[in-house]
Amino acid sequence: MAAAGGQGSEVRVWGESDVLVVSAPLPGVLRVRLMPEARANSLGFPRAPVKQSFAVRPDLPGGLSLNAADLDDELLVIGGGLSFRLDRVSGAWQVLTGSGASARVLVSAPVWSGEAPTQRPALDAERFNLRRSRLSLEAPEGAAFLGFGERVGPIDKRGMHLTFWNTDCFPHHTETDPLYVSVPFTTVLHEGRAHGVFVDESWRMEVDVARAHPQEVRWASAGPELDVYVLSGPRPADVLRRYADLTGYAPMPPLWALGAGQSRWGYRSAEDLRAVIQGYRDRNLPLDSVYVDIDYMDAYKVWTVQRANFPDLRAFVREAGAQGVKLVPIIDPGVKVEAGYDVYEEAARGDHLVRTARGDVLVGEVWPDPAVFPDFTRPEVVNWWAGRHRFFADMGIQGQWNDMNEPACFSLREPRETEGKTLPYDARHGNRSHLEVHNAYANGMSEASRAGYAKFSPQVRPWILTRAGYAGIQRHATVWTGDNTATWSHLSLSLPMIQGLGLSGIPFAGADVGGFGGDTTGELLARWYQAAVGYAFLRNHSALGTADQEPWRFGDTFTDVIRAALELRYRLLPHLYTLAQAATRTALPVMRPLALHWPADEDAVREDTQYLLGEGLMVAPVLRAGHRRRLVYLPAGRWAEVFNLSEFGAVHAGEQHVVANAPLHTLPMYLRAGEAIPVTEPAPHTTSARWERLSWLVHAGRDGFIGQLFEDAGDGPAGGRLTRLVGERQGARLVIRREAEGDTPSFEQREALHILGLSHVREVQGAASFAYEDGVLRLTLPARWQSVTLHLEEEDDDEALPGDLLPID
Repeated sequence: MAAAGGQGSEVRVWGESDVLVVSAPLPGVLRVRLMPEARANSLGFPRAPVKQSFAVRPDLPGGLSLNAADLDDELLVIGGGLSFRLDRVSGAWQVLTGSGASARVLVSAPVWSGEAPTQRPALDAERFNLRRSRLSLEAPEGAAFLGFGERVGPIDKRGMHLTFWNTDCFPHHTETDPLYVSVPFTTVLHEGRAHGVFVDESWRMEVDVARAHPQEVRWASAGPELDVYVLSGPRPADVLRRYADLTGYAPMPPLWALGAGQSRWGYRSAEDLRAVIQGYRDRNLPLDSVYVDIDYMDAYKVWTVQRANFPDLRAFVREAGAQGVKLVPIIDPGVKVEAGYDVYEEAARGDHLVRTARGDVLVGEVWPDPAVFPDFTRPEVVNWWAGRHRFFADMGIQGQWNDMNEPACFSLREPRETEGKTLPYDARHGNRSHLEVHNAYANGMSEASRAGYAKFSPQVRPWILTRAGYAGIQRHATVWTGDNTATWSHLSLSLPMIQGLGLSGIPFAGADVGGFGGDTTGELLARWYQAAVGYAFLRNHSALGTADQEPWRFGDTFTDVIRAALELRYRLLPHLYTLAQAATRTALPVMRPLALHWPADEDAVREDTQYLLGEGLMVAPVLRAGHRRRLVYLPAGRWAEVFNLSEFGAVHAGEQHVVANAPLHTLPMYLRAGEAIPVTEPAPHTTSARWERLSWLVHAGRDGFIGQLFEDAGDGPAGGRLTRLVGERQGARLVIRREAEGDTPSFEQREALHILGLSHVREVQGAASFAYEDGVLRLTLPARWQSVTLHLEEEDDDEALPGDLLPID
């Protein structure tokens, strides 16, 4: 490195062939653009070319001011609360918190370029250098690496080799890599502190997470540079927030999308869907949505309806809506080549299609054959596709399911080199190759969907579900984990996969309940519904040719267990909806791994068979066939058994494993001392997120407790009321206050408190009525109450609770 330059918000360093650019786009975020062999790759050397990111927010403000200083053979750059140190001789660099004696190293790169590519058989044709740019970062002993998008395996990805190349993979297995969603972002936990590394490259890329070289994380990209963002902590929550500040926050989902959904590839007619809805209603099973797969289309042509089996889709949408059920149709990107078909004709006329390397329109096969592919990397194509959504909006449809958008392609008219069932590396998206934009293809498709509903249905919150995506996809869509299978291993796998997506900046994610491929069983389906109580969205989905897996297909015993799980889900909706609203502000996922809140606890960091809803409600589902008990890890604190939210038992000290007895009808759950969660009554379907009957389940700690509730119409424009329930201990008194901000139209609300962890209560002031039974204080509250004071018999020791208590009203 020989020279440096820059102005204000950017410092550029270059040598004979390489360029490095440092900037600070946000507080706590430092960006390091590494461009090896830039002289050969850029006519503007040593200037850095403008980079278009598919991930970074388009409205990101200008970068922060930097201070740079030359220190002998070292360059020091300070900005955004972080510092960058570069050894001019070796090219080694570090990013640190602060710049003084107390500065702590976050990222250390001994060498950032100059390593010769390693040839890979079969895929390394002369035209493609799949490991063109490389970067090694130190991996300290004991550090855990979380996230990286959609991945199988444990929640800590140390010791794995991962590929970023969105892949239509059916069936995938517990060792399959890559899958559908590529997010090159990891949260690193070391000695109880967190920082993040985001490599913003949509090019095909690989990362070896201390596998081949146990003390290094090695990135290798097919692109000409590596665009690295280092995000400071010190908590994992801080890293997620900074990542969302950079790439965007998820929008608020409609309430109905958090209810139960039913889907199947094979519902061939409106009559099939009517029968499904009636099956739910006849058996008192909650249901809010039915998903319809490719069978509704005319010859698999997108934006069409097969009229013989769906004679009046608009009328069916109204009919289902009258029963509280929304219709969610599938849409694929493949457009059938057919003269007179308006979607194809518009796409061809507007030059909206992906082309081959020699300039012809690329023709392949998906469900339609032949098929062509919109180029969603161009804004004009996104706008055109958004305009097609009037077709659904005019029918009253409020959400859709974007599938096959890796993009999947079964075959090509002219065979070319591909990796998996997709487009060839050298296909052209404007002036960019598919090798560069493949991973980001789905982002533009989902962006178009959200824009289309915003234009044609501005009064609703659209619900967009996507199978594929790249960093930033959370701005546009919710992700599901693709084509899983009806096996116990895939039930277990769903938890670390969803938690890993949450740690990758995607707070809303779920998996197909019951499994998509293969035949499920009654026990597996029942246990899966229990595990899915805390999925961000809940959908039963199965493949054509598999056994039917609607909840009533396996006899009354299993139907009863599934009904109880669904009713538990609907009772939890006030809490889940509050967590969803919090995700739009904090980026914290709905389903949270223990590592998010206990990063210094090694047992918590590596626990991925249970999860948190918020910070204090633990869910520990049974994940193995025939098991009627399981081991549960409880982090620091005190945890009360609240199985099924109605069977209250002992209080356990934290930082230990306990055994939970869990017969088929039981979902083990634990509430941490100091926490309060809002719940309601089960219902056939959602209506409004203004809860007419509301109960708070409280575990009072030594200092009191706190809980939150968000309420609004459940759909439509943002707004609403955030209520905080605060309990403060003052000796033998517990003062409970209800604090609200924002507004929601006045409505009659019946409210109750159910408090665990208190000894006998001597007096209650401010409640309409109260009763203390079997260790639970139950209070009925007057309308528009503001505070309640409890006078306790003595100081509580919070040691134990009896079992077999009365359920919450």
